[in-house]
Amino acid sequence: MLIKKRTGIEIPSSQITPEHLYLSRRHFMKGAAAIAAGALLAACRPDPPTTLPPTVAASDETGAAPATAAAISVATDELGRAVNSFESITNYNNYYEFTVDKQRVAELAADFQTSPWRVVVTGMVDKPGIYEIDDLRRKFDQEERIYRLRCVEAWSMVIPWQGFPLAQLLQAAQPQSAAKYVRFQTLYDPEQMPGQKSSRYEWPYTEGLRLDEAMHPLTILATGLYGRDLLPQNGAPVRLVVPWKYGFKSIKSIVQIELTDVMPTSLWMAAAPHEYGFYANVNPEVDHPRWSQASERLIGVGRQETLMFNGYADQVAALYAGMDLRRNF
Repeated sequence: MLIKKRTGIEIPSSQITPEHLYLSRRHFMKGAAAIAAGALLAACRPDPPTTLPPTVAASDETGAAPATAAAISVATDELGRAVNSFESITNYNNYYEFTVDKQRVAELAADFQTSPWRVVVTGMVDKPGIYEIDDLRRKFDQEERIYRLRCVEAWSMVIPWQGFPLAQLLQAAQPQSAAKYVRFQTLYDPEQMPGQKSSRYEWPYTEGLRLDEAMHPLTILATGLYGRDLLPQNGAPVRLVVPWKYGFKSIKSIVQIELTDVMPTSLWMAAAPHEYGFYANVNPEVDHPRWSQASERLIGVGRQETLMFNGYADQVAALYAGMDLRRNF
């Protein structure tokens, strides 16, 4: 079941675009003109999609449903920043296991098999376990979490995830007192994931968090977005989401979660340690060696200022009190 919890740490729902806005430009304009705020909404409409999601019924030769007042909500946040559609979120993805071309990931991942799927929880825990994906969906109540996603490449989106706090799974495993870190591992299957045939990276993809970061209530395991199961290009069937860190920390298609007393070396740390550190916290004051991190490109909108910890400083800054955030990048 889907539980929408409002704890003060989520982005307001007004910052995402409902699937009903996944319409052709012509029908969006017609529907927007029919409501009082039509002019404002037309100014921030999304680009027309190439296909319609299954929940939108076709109404004429275009295959698009007419927009209505009930189907449209505010498409900007309180700062006037535009938001992202289902089309954008599912067709502009980094997923090197398939390809380095963001706009081909959906195509190459279309036949990726996500069932059956098991996640092994192991390492320094008193109750290790093996969870089928359906177990994770049933055992842990699925919540809506609307988060900003900031890529290290200086682009960003706002995404409506479904999932549950990682802390709940870790608590069920009962971490031992000596455990300090959590190591995550993606599926290794070069036949399904052609990008893993490249010798440039040390596969499988691995990532890590400090245990207190992993236990933080903002950290979730996502099993869906926009009210449906994750698609392969978005990390199906289960991925990590840590919204105050750069997107590459949110490892996709997880098959193993290991608690350890040794700091994990992630794929990107191994590939370019001078560019990618363990923490990877969003920090506009620490540039990437090849570009500035002071601003970002919100997909479909343009440049905007990057916020410390991606705007979640009030919730997570205490985790790093006293640390040199330039050295611990």
